[in-house]
Amino acid sequence: MLGGTDLMWSDPDDIPAWAVSPRGAGWLFGGNVTREFNHVNGLKLIARAHQLVQEGHKYMFNTSLVTVWSAPNYCYRCGNLASIMRFHEDGTKDFIDYGPAPENERDRGMPMRRIGGAGAQYFM
Repeated sequence: MLGGTDLMWSDPDDIPAWAVSPRGAGWLFGGNVTREFNHVNGLKLIARAHQLVQEGHKYMFNTSLVTVWSAPNYCYRCGNLASIMRFHEDGTKDFIDYGPAPENERDRGMPMRRIGGAGAQYFM
């Protein structure tokens, strides 16, 4: 069973099963793992967040998983879109997509702090 950290930091990837995550926590998981999880749990869709996708939302594995990212222009530097997933009473769903927010005056010109050492992908 996955622990809370594994669940939070694990990400889908174009692999068949499991792999170590480059994040340093959690795992990468593929389409076969996703299909098995959905089947065992009687699900049609896993809707997840906590992973930036440039287009705001991204389906994977024949629409059995979707990642929704709702922070436009993350950290005022990524230039990404954001999305909100909307479910309707008839069972259909769609997305409200929106673009980057203007830079906040308070944060303009503040240096970015990288965490995780040299070459880190994460910043604050």
